[in-house]
Order: sequence, then C-alpha cells, then structure tokens
Amino acid sequence: MAVTMSDQAFEELVSEALDLIPRRFARAMDNVVVLVEARHPTQSLYGLYHGVALTSRTSNYSWSLPDTITIYREPILASADDDEGARQQVATTVIHEVAHHFGIDDDRLDELGWG
Repeated sequence: MAVTMSDQAFEELVSEALDLIPRRFARAMDNVVVLVEARHPTQSLYGLYHGVALTSRTSNYSWSLPDTITIYREPILASADDDEGARQQVATTVIHEVAHHFGIDDDRLDELGWG
C-alpha cells in the first residue's frame, strides 16, 4: 500500500536523512546538490547520483557544474507500507547516493547493507 505524503513532508525526510551523514563526511562533500523529483523519466529508481565521484576527480574537474543526487519521491512512497517505512527508505537511498559521491560502488554498498 502506497504512502501519501506532501512534497514538503517528503523533502523533510530527505533533509533528516542528510543529517544522518557524519559531520566529517558532510563537510567533505564537494560541488554536489541534492534534489527531489517525482520520478525518473525512464526507470523505476529510488535515487540517482550523477557526476564525478570525489575519488575520480582530477584537475580537469575545475569549473564543473555541480554533481546531483536526485531522490525520487513516488517510487519510494509507492513501496512503503507506512511513514516509518518511507523514512527508512529515504535514509537508505540518500546514504546510498552520497556513498556514490565518495566513490563507493554498488557491490561494496551491498556488502555494507546499504544496497
């Protein structure tokens, strides 16, 4: 059963999830923005990191547009049974996508339980 939630309430969940990131990692995040959209245009995704991971950046990265982490509201709410389930999925998704910003791949995230 899908959860119904206002856009503002969902964005607050994303903000809460970002607050879970340890301060030293949050300070290390560089040139990245977090967006919330209804859904990915072609795939059923909870989130997507688009950019150049910190571990892959070279001097050629200068003057680049910000990397983006997009969290997709509708698929998350459709999969959640209740508000707490939505909160947990948002947190998992945000941490997962932030980890990609730090160069952690899906295989390692699966090993760590954030897949």
